[in-house]
Amino acid sequence: MSGHNKWSTIKHKKAAADAKRGKAFTKLIKEITVAARSGGGDQESNPRLRSAIAAAKAVNMPKDNIERSIKRGTGEIDGVTYEEFSYEGYGPGGVAVLVDIMTDNRNRTAAEIRHIFNKSNGNLGENGCVAWMFDKKGLIVVDRETADEETLMDVALEAGADDVHEEDDVFEVYTGTDSFDAVRQAFEDRDIPCLSAEITMVPQNTIRVEGKEAEQMLRLLERLEDCDDVQNVHANFDIDDEIMEQIQG
Repeated sequence: MSGHNKWSTIKHKKAAADAKRGKAFTKLIKEITVAARSGGGDQESNPRLRSAIAAAKAVNMPKDNIERSIKRGTGEIDGVTYEEFSYEGYGPGGVAVLVDIMTDNRNRTAAEIRHIFNKSNGNLGENGCVAWMFDKKGLIVVDRETADEETLMDVALEAGADDVHEEDDVFEVYTGTDSFDAVRQAFEDRDIPCLSAEITMVPQNTIRVEGKEAEQMLRLLERLEDCDDVQNVHANFDIDDEIMEQIQG
């Protein structure tokens, strides 16, 4: 079980709770707005926008919210201008942490992210210090209760997926960035519902953390995910299932 898989599993559960209280909307609205600004408002010719809209629909975001976000991005209506960049640093035990940011106030965000790292026994690093430890890949997550394993494997691999992992109560389908859209579309064509579908950063290697460091690592990631200016968090940690259950229990 890779560290990425462990964190992504936590994120899936957290995303379900966030969706219920509408917290997921904030980040998705930003993503739709920036995707439309950078690639235009036509989702057929803008893969990033298409992915953002699919994610928004998955958490039942109202159509009006989606359309307004697109129009803000294309400049049809006034809206906030967001800046995209990443922070890199280290968590407890030397775990590599990569944080994707989308903000309208870089100074505010910098202070908050630095505070979160310091509070959680981590530290920010220079640009490039950990990004090289990750590979960009597509990740599609499917609930095991909604898909037959053999069918899912056949559809995924035929459409160009690289690998399929079983992870707790979900299947995680990994793709290259070029084949991501084709695999997601293949699932849609076969009525295989996706819990999430995103381009993400997968660690090449993982670092095992235990005890207090494991607890601090999870707290760091949770605090980062709860920050409104943070879009995604990637980390290369590995924690034993038993320890994970004790901490989360």
